[in-house]
Amino acid sequence: MNELTGWLHRLTAGRDRAVVVGAAVTAAWLLLVALFWLFGPEGAPLSGLARLLSLAGVLLPVALIWLAVALAGATAELKRESVLLRAQLDLMRGAPGDGGGDSAQTARAAMPPGRDPGAAPPPPRTPSAAATPRPARAQPETRQGDLPFEQPAPVAVPPAELIAALNFPDGPDDHRAIAALRASLADPEAARTIRAAQDVVTLLAQHGIYADDLDRAALSAPLWRRFLEGERGSALAALASGDDTAAEIAAGLMRTDEVFRDAAHHFLRQYDRTLTRIAAELSDEALVALSDTRSGRGFALLAQVTGMFG
Repeated sequence: MNELTGWLHRLTAGRDRAVVVGAAVTAAWLLLVALFWLFGPEGAPLSGLARLLSLAGVLLPVALIWLAVALAGATAELKRESVLLRAQLDLMRGAPGDGGGDSAQTARAAMPPGRDPGAAPPPPRTPSAAATPRPARAQPETRQGDLPFEQPAPVAVPPAELIAALNFPDGPDDHRAIAALRASLADPEAARTIRAAQDVVTLLAQHGIYADDLDRAALSAPLWRRFLEGERGSALAALASGDDTAAEIAAGLMRTDEVFRDAAHHFLRQYDRTLTRIAAELSDEALVALSDTRSGRGFALLAQVTGMFG
């Protein structure tokens, strides 16, 4: 008898209760329609349109009833999921030890056997004094400035790989340049320079200035080394790009386009820093090759525009 009562209780709970109520209302409606047809007043034969309207009048309420059943089932499912979620949150809040057992009991009480999954969860139990977590021992205060923030260790990138990366791949089939780019991006300093150069080269291309079309700067390693040592003036004028049209467009962008100006200054700082860092390990041929990359040509153009050569 108890099993039958429990089965009936579960049957009429949540989604099942909505289905049972919907079936009962549907049966009652169809019974009323059948009684009306059997015992109602007789009239003239219905035409085709009238029959269609009569059929719609019978089926439309049935459709509305089961739409309400579906909505009630969805609501019950949402309530069940919210109860489960609340129970999981209670479990996660409970610390191992004294407080964890009370949280677990609260979570288990959220859905006891035979309880309506769609019903509202019981009010949370007030933890007793015995279940109150003991205060943790005071930890020594740590200032924020003493937190050990680990910086990524620099990665030694061969000069040939960095030069190929700063020239950028010619396309998806340029596997050597792609491999060099991937290897160079492992070094945080080189990665910042490569990304800054890519931004500038892209912005220049959007305004019709392509690095491949720029006139070559002076391919002179001694001049570049004098520049890196801090020398400025007319003696280094040969390092500037000889493309006056590109220089005029870039100068206009520096004056009027704030995004381009910020990107250009960031690139000039990063490229100069990277060049200064690796210049000692570069041979004259490697230094010339670096100045002739797409990034190197862009640097020569912007350095000319901003007066870095003096």
